[in-house]
Formats: sequence, structure tokens, C-alpha cells
Amino acid sequence: MTVSRPPVRPLLRVLPPMALLWVAACVAPPRAPTPVDAPRPTPTLAPPRPAPVDWQDWPRTPGTWTYQRDARGSRALFGTAGRDALAVLRCDRGERRLFLSRPGSATAPFTIRTTSTTRSVAAQPTGGTPPYAATAFAPTDPLLDAIAFSRGRFTIEQAGTPALVLPPYAEIGRVIEDCRG
Repeated sequence: MTVSRPPVRPLLRVLPPMALLWVAACVAPPRAPTPVDAPRPTPTLAPPRPAPVDWQDWPRTPGTWTYQRDARGSRALFGTAGRDALAVLRCDRGERRLFLSRPGSATAPFTIRTTSTTRSVAAQPTGGTPPYAATAFAPTDPLLDAIAFSRGRFTIEQAGTPALVLPPYAEIGRVIEDCRG
């Protein structure tokens, strides 16, 4: 008796496609191509703004004026609390003179700018500690009125030092009047 076997050929026909499916199932699917970012434009930085040409646009020097009286007369000091004054206007009643000073020992003249006047005045070291350079005025000098009534600000400039851009507060006029009175 003979045993009949199923025909091999139909099995061989089914096996190779099944093997391919089985192998395909083990392989990871292909990755999508990574999109290439378009090159970003380089940001353009605005050039720094040039320093204002007009002195009336310069930033103010930080600080405020204070008024003091003493045995010699009166004075207005400009600066910030706890630091040496950046500018001093002193009335010396005994000499009947006003002295405008700023820190430093330079002998270069001061250039004082107001809304109505610009003038250079000689300066000299005062010899004190800390050192200051100063200029003297008669109480009737019109530059003092130009400083007191300047609109918004006035400057004290001296070569080799930063310009002081100061507000013309009432303390200045008070010291001037103390010396005139």
C-alpha cells in the first residue's frame, strides 16, 4: 500500500511569498527623509545710534542739587547721596565772589553752555582734598544768570573729563542771590 502525499509543488509556491512577508515584517519601515531647514537669514543688527550732536540732547548727569549755608556763605552741590559732589557753586560772602568747581586738578578751561550763552572760563586747581578745579565769578557776571535761567540744562565741559550735563534747579539761583544781596 502506498501512502499518498500531498503534492509539494503547491506548497513551494506558497512558501516563498510567505517567507518574504515574514522577512519584510522584521525590517523597520524606511524613514522619511529629514527635511532640510531653509537657511535662516542672518539677523541684521541696527548700527548703534551716534552720540547726539546737539548738547541739549546729551543725557543728564545723574544726581540732584542741594543747598547749604555755612559761616562763609552758601553753596549748591550737585551729585548723588554718599559721594563727593560733581559740581559746586559757592558764594564766598567775604570775597563777594562765586566759585564754580568740579572734581579734578586739570588746568584746562571750563566751557559752560547754556541755552543763551557759551563761554570758556579759566580754571585752576583749588588745592583741596579731594582735588577740585574751579573758576571765579563776580556776582554780577551775566553768565551766572544764563546758567540759572537756562532751559532744561547747562553743561560744564573741561578737556580730559566727562561733560557734566546739569539741570538749572532753584538752588543755583539761591546761591547767586545770596552773593548779590
